[in-house]
Amino acid sequence: MFLPCHKDDTAMETAIMIWNKVISHTGLFQNIISDRDPKFTSELWTNLHNLFGTKLSFSTAYHPQTDGLAERIIQTLEDIIIRFCAYGLEFQDSDGFTHDWCTLIPALELEYKPWRINPITGD
Repeated sequence: MFLPCHKDDTAMETAIMIWNKVISHTGLFQNIISDRDPKFTSELWTNLHNLFGTKLSFSTAYHPQTDGLAERIIQTLEDIIIRFCAYGLEFQDSDGFTHDWCTLIPALELEYKPWRINPITGD
């Protein structure tokens, strides 16, 4: 699941977004692995994980085996966004046509599915 956010979002804004867009639809997680972004190391997140009984694990700083997969997914997502926007793909919303990358998120999720099953081979 991809969620549009900003680098300057606060821990509270991030928590509300994850609650509204992820947890309210999927339920609570048993374990979450995160980088050491201050948003996720804050007292707010510690209290939320204690409240919900989830385990929050942090990757080791500059540990490529842990951080590499997440960074690769982010790079792939950025590449797909650039490709979509470069080709001028437009999605109609209630206001008309837009190039706002946030409106591309559902199409990006469909485009990037490393777990998708090949309908022919079943792989």
